[in-house]
Amino acid sequence: MKYKLKITIFLFAVLILLSACGRSQETPVVKTNFLLDTLIKISAYGNGASDAIDAAFDRISDIEKKMNANAQDSEVTAINTAAGREFCEVSPDTFYVIKRGLYFSELSGGRFDITVGPLVKIWGIGTEKARVPEEHEIKRALSLINYRDVLLDEENHGVMLKRPGMGMDLGAIAKGYAADEIIRILKEKGIKSAVADLGGNIYVLGKKPNGEPWKIGIQDPFEIRGEIFATVEVWDKTLVTSGVYERFFEKGGKRYHHLLDTSTGYPVENGLVSVTIIGDSSIDADALSTAVFSLGLKEGMRLVESLPGIEAIFVTSGREVYLTSGVDNFNFQITNKAFVLKQQ
Repeated sequence: MKYKLKITIFLFAVLILLSACGRSQETPVVKTNFLLDTLIKISAYGNGASDAIDAAFDRISDIEKKMNANAQDSEVTAINTAAGREFCEVSPDTFYVIKRGLYFSELSGGRFDITVGPLVKIWGIGTEKARVPEEHEIKRALSLINYRDVLLDEENHGVMLKRPGMGMDLGAIAKGYAADEIIRILKEKGIKSAVADLGGNIYVLGKKPNGEPWKIGIQDPFEIRGEIFATVEVWDKTLVTSGVYERFFEKGGKRYHHLLDTSTGYPVENGLVSVTIIGDSSIDADALSTAVFSLGLKEGMRLVESLPGIEAIFVTSGREVYLTSGVDNFNFQITNKAFVLKQQ
């Protein structure tokens, strides 16, 4: 009887242990932090998830210190301070992001331009100093924007802005790089299922622990953050959305959003209110979401269709939704009947 009792207790203990293990695989470790000017939330499943998330946040903090154009001691600030005078040696991280930014600046014909710093500064959108600049200020800022005036020293990781007064701003691409790094670190730590949420930038690693794809909501650009108008089902993909709802201020009854037109100096006005890019690389999707939004529906659609592995969801001010040819592969569903799917 004692022997049988021991076996029963042992089996009961094993069942408890297995049940606990099952729960640990299905319940994520979730941590948040405010970095890169946004609230970042990382959810990860599996053993070691907590330490993996901590390592990811350490990495994001490192990226922010190097690439924040508003920080006095960042590498980007050093480049801007030395504009027109000398090269600045930067880390491999910053050099890579700048090179990738220049690639998309060229690809978009300058509609996405990492030297937009002077224009961003005078508008101050997203800060307490947001205002509508004077026309002469806008003209001067526009004269200083030209990605072709970024000089690179490949051997020494040197960067120089050709003319005094120029200013680099990596705000439209650095967050994407950070998302890529989060996923890289989680993978290295053995995590197979996770979600990184960096505001308008989502990256999902693997599938859910139960083997199903992740169902991701697409932000409703007419509502507060968290309200969605559609969903897609993805795994091992990043989704980055740029929209007029993200950062803005109102003056004289008019709304001014943060997506600035490098040809006019004012917020982009082309009938679009949001663009969501779906892809494998978040740094690419981040840059493309801004570039494609600035290009507008027709040119933006043409650019995305020319890029392998990239898809896009466009939303107009009339709540019309346009999709590139491969979005249906992700089981795209409109959940808000106020939006209408249209054919381009």
